Amino acid sequence: MLWILVVMLVVVLIVGPSAWVKFTLKRYATERSDLAGTGGELARHLVTRFELEQVEVESTQEGRDHFDFRHHAVRLSPSVMNGRSLTAVAVAAHEVGHAIAHEKQESVSRLSSRYLPLGRILQRITGGLLVGWPVISMVLHLPYAVALHALVVGLSGVLAVLVQVAILPEEWDASFNKALPILAQGDYVPKEDLPKVKRILTAAALTYVAAALIKVLFVWRWFRR
Repeated sequence: MLWILVVMLVVVLIVGPSAWVKFTLKRYATERSDLAGTGGELARHLVTRFELEQVEVESTQEGRDHFDFRHHAVRLSPSVMNGRSLTAVAVAAHEVGHAIAHEKQESVSRLSSRYLPLGRILQRITGGLLVGWPVISMVLHLPYAVALHALVVGLSGVLAVLVQVAILPEEWDASFNKALPILAQGDYVPKEDLPKVKRILTAAALTYVAAALIKVLFVWRWFRR
């Protein structure tokens, strides 16, 4: 019975942040006619306002909003690019916040260039070990052990999560040192909506950590089969 409670607690800790992030972003995605423009229009305006001459604003797949520091591109999903909602405006400002930090060469922006490539490598290793461990054990003439397989994959998954946690200060900077002051000082959103904007920006800052935690849960479920 104790192990069931432990498992339930782990699931809540992993699924909780991800569910809250998705709920928050969806909750404030309702179209608002009182906003000055779409997320894409705000992003282009801010790129011009902060003189980010090399930065382009481009479209990407739904849910894949990000700033590509290698190609100097703010990439927004259709609902953000074309949406006139608090979520669209806040997420667009968050991604431009990343662009501001990177283009101004602020020290916090170096976290993503330092750790994101490592995070991607660890995610690939986790996926490869998850599927290919029986083959690896056969090639290396190692006895296959589910426990060892789970340990290796679990450790690589946890390392991937830690990489995302290491980048969290940069995400927090984009939300609360960049996006929030911009939205609070301008006429981009009504003042009474700023508490809602803070929730959205918190969700935006935690998106990658929540996604990484979900992947750990997926690994655990795979071994429970």
